[in-house]
Amino acid sequence: MAEPVAAEAAEADDEGRRSRLARFGTAVVDRMPALTVTMAAGIALYAAFPPLGWWYTAIAAFALLSWVLKRPGTTVVGGFGYGLLFGLTFYLPLLPWISGLVGAVPWLALSFAEALFPAAFGAVAVVVRRLPGWPVWFAGLWSAQEWLKSTVPFGGFPWGVVGYSQTESPLLSLAYVGGAPLVSFAVALLGFGVAALTLEIIDWWRRDAVSRAAAAPAVLIPGICIALVFLSAALAWPTVRKAGAGAGDNAPVTVAAVQGNVPRLGLDFNAQRRAVLDNHVAETLRLAERVRAGQVPQPMFVIWPENSSDIDPLANADAAQLISRAADAIDAPILVGGVVAADGYSPTNPVSNNTVIVWNPETGPADRHDKQIVQPFGEYLPWRSFFSKLSPYADRAGYFVPGQGDGVVQAAGVPVGVTTCWEVIFDRAPREAVRSGAQVLAVPTNNATFNQAMSEQQLAFGRLRAVEHDRYVVVAGTTGISAVIAPDGRELARTEFFEPATLVQQIRLNTALTPATRYGPYVEAVLVALGVSGVLGAILHNGSSSPTRLRRRRVTTDNDKGAS
Repeated sequence: MAEPVAAEAAEADDEGRRSRLARFGTAVVDRMPALTVTMAAGIALYAAFPPLGWWYTAIAAFALLSWVLKRPGTTVVGGFGYGLLFGLTFYLPLLPWISGLVGAVPWLALSFAEALFPAAFGAVAVVVRRLPGWPVWFAGLWSAQEWLKSTVPFGGFPWGVVGYSQTESPLLSLAYVGGAPLVSFAVALLGFGVAALTLEIIDWWRRDAVSRAAAAPAVLIPGICIALVFLSAALAWPTVRKAGAGAGDNAPVTVAAVQGNVPRLGLDFNAQRRAVLDNHVAETLRLAERVRAGQVPQPMFVIWPENSSDIDPLANADAAQLISRAADAIDAPILVGGVVAADGYSPTNPVSNNTVIVWNPETGPADRHDKQIVQPFGEYLPWRSFFSKLSPYADRAGYFVPGQGDGVVQAAGVPVGVTTCWEVIFDRAPREAVRSGAQVLAVPTNNATFNQAMSEQQLAFGRLRAVEHDRYVVVAGTTGISAVIAPDGRELARTEFFEPATLVQQIRLNTALTPATRYGPYVEAVLVALGVSGVLGAILHNGSSSPTRLRRRRVTTDNDKGAS
């Protein structure tokens, strides 16, 4: 008797599984249009970033995503899922260069972790979508999630902030007013405004002729959003263009950036530290010969990349002698990217500073900037005892510790703001340097462990910083891409990737502070507060229109009528 019962139970289980699979398949098919549009939106946002750099596709990305989130059938949970899918289709193609450094698993894990932020945006956007003027609230929520992703965990990961996709866009001029957060907000508002305008017109067109004649489509708010974005960018552009043209009384100086190259790409390049140092010395000696021959002007100072001397020049006499030889030959201070032992260094605790040292021809090492924002899982390993057990690549993380200071060094009497590689990604680093007196920004970087796509993406950070702070930006990379960037974001000169090269360029120093330099954090706070206000407004709005509230209102109204 037990066997037939067991057989019937097994058959019921199989039937239940088939039923669940059928329901799942039906649900996927029903949602296929929304899923397809969501993935298209994520790919469109990726395409806005280098190396493709189709900035206008970011606008399309937000328009497509908002269509999915505005659909009546999209729930809060559905908004989270669509946002997660959007984030994955954006971050996975944006960050594959990470896999070359630490393997595929960390790349996938980081992409998934970053996708959680647009997922949260999608869930909350569904909550606020019924508010009047929803494009504004959506854009504020996007600003809030970008601020959050740039802050947590482990100091945040601003890579993928939408503002950095706009270095070829007319919206770049807004960086002069509010930095990357304002540019991101403008792109999102423009995309959401276009979607709202389109949806309103389609909804109006679907009505019968009498309804269309009685009421025009509600295009006022989205139209104002679109017009406001373009008007603001147009008003900021003349000031940015004037700065880029070198107008005014700012002092001109000549600077040089040396890209010495490395023997070969890969994580093991640090094992060839002497070869890397020799390359930068040799390239600087060639520059000195060109100066003596009158082929290029004498630079006031020279910028070497990050890790151009991984042999500690403060402790190693040979390295110091090589750098002094190069400085004597070029007859100018060299900003040398070095690795030096930090306080408390020992063989069992090899803590170090990633530093930039001003090396004078006469006196040797002088001013220095110790990198203040060090890269988690690269320059140091958070929770080392835990993460070292998860991946064999974990032990390759360094033991760098953050330094102190304001990011400014003196080179030939010029206050130079230094944001070393990873630091340029964070708004606070260049802002602190400029507010502390920096008249030009230097970005020494080391991309020897990455690829050209990553270098193109990182260069976009420097281009936006130039506009944001009205400063010339000089990027010096070990393997490229090195560049000199004008205050309007134009590349005045650049190198190719993975080649020895030197850039010599006349630039202008500047002491004025832009609105973004002065008030950038407050602008971002207002944008984040706008998103939070949307959530609070939606809670009040949805609460006041809930079925219970409506029933209570109807009962009160009926009682009032009866009493009268």
